[in-house]
Amino acid sequence: MNIGDKVRFLNTTGGGKITGFQGKDIVLVCDDDGFEVPTLRTEVVVVETDNYNFVRPAAQNKPASDAHTAESATSIKAVLSRHAADEEEEEERDLVDMDITFRARPLERRGGDQLNLFLGFLPVNAKQLTTTKFEAYLVNDSNLYVRFLLLTQEGTAYRLRHEGVVEPNQKIFLEEFSHDALPELERLTVQLLAFKTDKAFALKAPLNITLRMDATKFYKLHTFGESEFFTQSALVLPLVRDDRPADTVVVNAEALQEAMTTPAAAHRSPAPARPETKGVPTTKGTDRNALVEVDLHASALLDSTAGLEPKDILTVQLRAFHETMKAHAHERGRHIVFIHGKGEGVLRQEILKELKRYYRQCTHQDASFREYGFGATMVTIR
Repeated sequence: MNIGDKVRFLNTTGGGKITGFQGKDIVLVCDDDGFEVPTLRTEVVVVETDNYNFVRPAAQNKPASDAHTAESATSIKAVLSRHAADEEEEEERDLVDMDITFRARPLERRGGDQLNLFLGFLPVNAKQLTTTKFEAYLVNDSNLYVRFLLLTQEGTAYRLRHEGVVEPNQKIFLEEFSHDALPELERLTVQLLAFKTDKAFALKAPLNITLRMDATKFYKLHTFGESEFFTQSALVLPLVRDDRPADTVVVNAEALQEAMTTPAAAHRSPAPARPETKGVPTTKGTDRNALVEVDLHASALLDSTAGLEPKDILTVQLRAFHETMKAHAHERGRHIVFIHGKGEGVLRQEILKELKRYYRQCTHQDASFREYGFGATMVTIR
C-alpha cells in the first residue's frame, strides 16, 4: 500500500484514498466526505494504485508533454494527416480574416502623360445658393500620380490645409466649407509634384500656383454647369493645363461672401436697383480731361430708401462707383471725384478696397478740402 492508493473497506461499505500511515498497522483513509478514518491494514483492500505516488491531473489540464506522448503513440500517417487538416483549416480562417490589400494598377489613357489638374466646387443644395455649403475636390486628369500641398495664406505666413497624393485619372474629396470659411480661402497656394511609380516617365517640374477667387464670377447659380468630371452641376477651375500652370484666377473671399448673402452684387449685376436709381455723373466742362463728379449719397442715387437695409444701399453705391470707373476706363488722365460723405467712413473704406482690388493702375487721393471737406476721394485714370 502507498499514499494515493484507492482502497475499499472490508467490514463496512465505502472506502477512500490513503493519505498517510500511523505505525505499521494503521492507515489513514480519506473518505468521500473528506474525513480521515484510521483503519487497520487488514480491514482495507486496494482497488486502484499509483505506483509513482502522484496525483494524475485532469484530462483538460494535461500538459503539452502528455499530448506529445499520446501523439507519439499514434501512427505517423495519422499524425501527418491531422496536421495537414489543421493547417488547411487555419489557412482558410486566416484568408477570410485578412484585409484586402491588393489594388489594381491605375489604367492609363492615350495622351494622358501631360499634367492636367483642376479644382472642382459643388453646391450641396443649388436651390439655396446663398446659404448652402460647398464641396471641394481635386481632379487629376492625367496618367501621373500627383503629390500636393494646399495652403492658405495668413498675412505673410502660410498654413497647411490639405496634403496627400491623388492617383492617375482620379478625383479626391478635399473638404466641405461654409460661408464662414470664405475669408480663409481668399488666397490659395497649391504646390505640386507629378510622377509615376512603376515605370519611366518624363520629368515634370515642381509647380507652385497661387489662386484668388472672385465671388460674383464663380458663385452664382448660372456659373455651375455640366462637367466631364462630375455628374451634377459644378464649377471647375483649372490649376494646370498640359503641364502649364493656368492663368491666375482672381477671387476675393470678402466679395464672395457678399455675393452669397446679397444676390444683387454691386459691381457685377447689370440689373437695376430697386427702387430705381437716379444719380448721373456730372462733368465740369466738355474737355476729355475735365473733372467728373459722382455723388454717392443714397439721396442722390435713390428716389427712396424705404425698406432697404444698409447693405442694400451700399450695394447700389458700389455699383454706381464701378459703372463710373468702367465708363472712363480708357480715358487716361481723367480725374473722377467720388463724393461719399464723411459719416462713419464705411463707404470710403469700401471704395479704397475696390480700388486696390480691381483698379491698381489708377491713383487716388483725398479730394480738395475746400470744395468737398473730408467727404470725397479723387481717382485719376492711368
